[in-house]
Amino acid sequence: MSSFSQQTVLVTGGAGGQGASHIRALHAEGANVVIGGINAERGAALAAELGHRALSVRLDVSREESWAAALAATETAFGALTTLVNNAGVQNPPALIESTDRATWARILDVNLTGTFLGIKAAAPALRRAGGGTIVNIGSTMGMGGTAFYAPYVAGKWAVRGLTRTAALELGRDNIRVNAIHPGVVDTAFITEPAAGSDAPIADFYSPEPFAVPRLGQPADITALLMFLVSPEAAFITGAEYVIDGGLLLGPALQSDSPS
Repeated sequence: MSSFSQQTVLVTGGAGGQGASHIRALHAEGANVVIGGINAERGAALAAELGHRALSVRLDVSREESWAAALAATETAFGALTTLVNNAGVQNPPALIESTDRATWARILDVNLTGTFLGIKAAAPALRRAGGGTIVNIGSTMGMGGTAFYAPYVAGKWAVRGLTRTAALELGRDNIRVNAIHPGVVDTAFITEPAAGSDAPIADFYSPEPFAVPRLGQPADITALLMFLVSPEAAFITGAEYVIDGGLLLGPALQSDSPS
């Protein structure tokens, strides 16, 4: 029997590049999957593709009432929630701090930080009702250091790290594990298409060639780590942070033609 059978997983941003990868893999391993997102059309199309054990719910992660409705729909359809993946995220157009308006700051933090906070807040009671479960927050390598021109995104992802650890401490005795994954540059529309208000995508300014693993990450790379963290094999892991970036944060690697 698959370790994911009888499990119900809600993934926010579940119809996007990384989110859809997570949803497909979890569904293939027997889980009930709930595709949360503001683009109901994309979510419904993915649910229809998967068929049985897949549900699409419209979810604005920045609104508490939207979370309540999504959790109610999940429990009505599948009886219990066992895993939440806080995957939804938005990027700000590149700008100096002094050129970043308050509306942009608020929008990025509303989704990336407040959305994660509200997800944990809404899911905790549901996970208790299920007898325990897991929460995985998707952060970013930008949350491990400073990055010029991306202050709202960096600030939100840094804060998700502290939120993850606090939630792990608060929920551990309820048999709820909380961990974070910090991807590097992953080959999705988030990287290859311009952010709203921007003229060029991040991919235009980034080359993986100098790094230890000289390629862009793929959604499947992140999914493989996620699948481990939500599995019984990770039962002793909570409050942990996993960087998965091909060596980006390490800096340039020794080139193969360098003198020994």
